[in-house]
Amino acid sequence: MALFTFLGTGTSQGVPVIGCRCEVCTSTDRRDNRLRTSAMVEIGGIRIVIDAGPDFRQQMLREGVAELDAILFTHHHKDHTGGLDDVRAFNFNHYPRIRPMHIYATATTANALRKDYDYAFAEQKYIGAPELRLHEIDVHKPFTVKDIEIIPIAGKHSERFEVTGYRIGPIAYMTDFKKLCEGEIEKLRGVEVLVINALRFKPHDSHFSVDEAMEIIREVKPRKAYLTHLSHEIGLHATSPERLSEGVELAYDGLEIKI
Repeated sequence: MALFTFLGTGTSQGVPVIGCRCEVCTSTDRRDNRLRTSAMVEIGGIRIVIDAGPDFRQQMLREGVAELDAILFTHHHKDHTGGLDDVRAFNFNHYPRIRPMHIYATATTANALRKDYDYAFAEQKYIGAPELRLHEIDVHKPFTVKDIEIIPIAGKHSERFEVTGYRIGPIAYMTDFKKLCEGEIEKLRGVEVLVINALRFKPHDSHFSVDEAMEIIREVKPRKAYLTHLSHEIGLHATSPERLSEGVELAYDGLEIKI
C-alpha cells in the first residue's frame, strides 16, 4: 500500500496571501489555508518528500515526521527549495551517528542548490551544517530510492524554466507545469492517481489553468485526479468543486490518499 500526503497545496505566496482580504484569504475553512506546495509518499516503510519549500519545517512538525529517506526536487524556485537547511534535524536526530539526506534533482536544479546552499557542499564545513548527498538525475531515465523505482516526467514551467514531475508506482505528481515535453504523456499511462497543478481558472503564463490541467487528466484517464499549487483565485474550497469534472478534486493541506 502507498500513502500519499499533501504537505502543502498553495502557490509561491501561500494562502492566505499577505495583506489580502478576499473571501478565500479570510476564510475560516482550514482547507483554504495553503502552505507552499509539497507532498510525501510512503511505500513499504520508505518515506520520500517531493520539494522542501519555506514551509518544510512546519510541514514535518505537523505530520509528525521523525525519519525521512529522500527528497525529490521538481525545480529550483525558492518556494520549492527554500527549506532545505531544515534537513539538519534528520541528519542529527540519532547523534552521534550522522545520517546524510539523499536529495535528487536535475543538473540545473542541482547547480542552483549547490549555489544557494554552498556552505553545505563546502570541503571545510562548519559543525552543524546540513549533510547532503546530491544525486543528479536524467529526466529520460528512471532511478531508484532504496527499492522504489521513480520515473521522471519532463516539462516546461515556462520557456525559460524546466520542471520535473515524478511517477512513483500508481501515483504521478506534477506541479508548476505549463507544458509537458513531447512523449512524456506516455509515462503517465495507467496511473491510478494523478496530482497536477492548476493555479486558477483563468489562464496563466507559467502554470496550468484548470482547463489545461483537465486536458491532461482526460488524456491520461486516472481513476482519480487532484489539483494542487492552487492560488487564492481558485475560489473557496467548499464551492470550487462545483466547477470541476467528476473524479477531480481540489487537494488541501493534510489530505491523505491510500492506494
